[in-house]
Amino acid sequence: MKKVGIIGVGEYLPERILTNSDLEKMVDTSDEWITTRTGIKKRHLAAVGQAASDLALKAAQQALENAKLKAEDLDLIVVATITGDMPFPSVASIIQDKLGAKKAACFDISAACAGFVYGLSVAEKFIATATYKNALVIGTEVLTSITDWQDRNTCVLFGDGAGAVVLSEVKKGGIISTYLGCDGSKSGILNMPAGGSRNPATSETVRNRQHYLKMQGNELFKIAVNTMTDAAETVLKQAGMTFADINLIIPHQANARIIMAVAKKLGIPQDRVYLNIERCGNMSSASTVTALCEAVQEGKIKKGDIILLDAFGAGLVWGACIIEW
Repeated sequence: MKKVGIIGVGEYLPERILTNSDLEKMVDTSDEWITTRTGIKKRHLAAVGQAASDLALKAAQQALENAKLKAEDLDLIVVATITGDMPFPSVASIIQDKLGAKKAACFDISAACAGFVYGLSVAEKFIATATYKNALVIGTEVLTSITDWQDRNTCVLFGDGAGAVVLSEVKKGGIISTYLGCDGSKSGILNMPAGGSRNPATSETVRNRQHYLKMQGNELFKIAVNTMTDAAETVLKQAGMTFADINLIIPHQANARIIMAVAKKLGIPQDRVYLNIERCGNMSSASTVTALCEAVQEGKIKKGDIILLDAFGAGLVWGACIIEW
């Protein structure tokens, strides 16, 4: 089995910003209420007509440039998203065409907020077994397209963005261990009720606002804390490591209170937990990867550092990954 590591990173956040003050004019809320409960101050919004593939393309181009590779060098493109341009074809297929990555196999992964960790784990196996040489893994979301702007409990949470990494064989370090899980019995806690084969679009589903994200926030909070804690402990055990070995934890940026509760349960000091939720909000599958990219760009991750990714989302799914940079 070959060692597989990240050799390039890239991200793109749309230019349009929605602040808590802006939201105060839209729904019955306040900056204090949002900040206290979520840790979010602002989020990025895609421009009108800007789709998930448009955000993904910019992140992918940056990642390829950072990796010093061309699109023709790619053998595989994996895109994690729940807000694709359309139900089909895949965003990965659209990206292949836009990049000119003509020889790359392509598919999307629907694992919500854990999507990037899922994609990373899957792509790593293709390279480790010498099936492919170079893979592009992208997390991209336009969550504001499925946000109910009349629901004060959910509309304050979400933002848009994309992040991408290039995976290839490395001589040292790389991905050490991954752990994925799911509890489908709780899939009703976080979902979009209509738009699929169960409830195709009708005038009634539109009228009942069933094409927007629905979430049971209080119940999800408790499950997320316990599950992310367990995922981190499990992946460390698999790797034969302890939290003392970890230089930086990059969690899914769902809610600052969830993240801090997980850190407290794990006994991890706050300075070893990376956060960008204050200025980005929750970007689902794009959340963990953009945080990873920013940590690299800010010099908070250095060669030889041990990084732990930890994510949880609708499904209910979760995933954790340990990487030696």
